[in-house]
Amino acid sequence: MAGIVNYISESYNELKNHVTWPSYAEAQKLTVIVLVFSVIFSLLIFGVDKVFSSLIEQYFNWVKS
Repeated sequence: MAGIVNYISESYNELKNHVTWPSYAEAQKLTVIVLVFSVIFSLLIFGVDKVFSSLIEQYFNWVKS
C-alpha cells in the first residue's frame, strides 16, 4: 500500500513542479486543431467505408446473378 501512496505522491509532485503547462489561449488553439483533425479524419474514414461497402455490395450482387 505504501508503494501506491508513494507513486501518487511522486506523480503529483512531478505534475506540479516539473511539467510546463500551456497557456489558456494555446490550449484553446490546440483543442481546435485536434477537433478539426478529428472531424476530417472521421469524414475520411466514413467515405472509405461507404466506398468499400458499395464495392462489396456490387460484388455480391454480381456473384448472385
